[in-house]
Amino acid sequence: MPNYRRDYTLGGCYFFTVVLQDRRADWLIRYIDAFRAAWRAVAVHYPFTTIAVTILPEHFHAVLTLPENDHDYSRRLGALKSLFSRSIPPICRQTNASKQNKRESGIWQRRFWEHRIRDRHDLERHIHYTYYNPVKHGYVRRVADWPYTSFHRDVKNGLFLPDWGEAIASSSQNLYDD
Repeated sequence: MPNYRRDYTLGGCYFFTVVLQDRRADWLIRYIDAFRAAWRAVAVHYPFTTIAVTILPEHFHAVLTLPENDHDYSRRLGALKSLFSRSIPPICRQTNASKQNKRESGIWQRRFWEHRIRDRHDLERHIHYTYYNPVKHGYVRRVADWPYTSFHRDVKNGLFLPDWGEAIASSSQNLYDD
């Protein structure tokens, strides 16, 4: 059995990728109101700060900061997955005996990707990756055209220009190139 090692730093800032089990599904945007309600409910019960988030049809990316005395991002993601799963139609669930034994709904992949943000440059790279992801996957031509993202909040707050990312699309630049 694999030994999954997680970085649990009190008050840490983390990048996450969380994926639906069925990569062809569009449940995260089809049921976006349920996802947003679950996100808000988890933030009330298990506080965190949303630095950046982008929801795509079958996965989402988020950069979150935990309270300074807390390191339990797994509880937050588990609660989010559970609340969302219970709020969408049962037809979306793919259950089998193994999943039922583990109390899984069959909607989400069992694991998630986590990366602790190390410094300002690392934070910027992961925010940029999060926001540019809908363009990368071909859903839109411009970052500003994707409605399911905190990018619009950041534009409103003056952190990004509305046309941010267009220069990336017109070049062969990779967001992870240093």
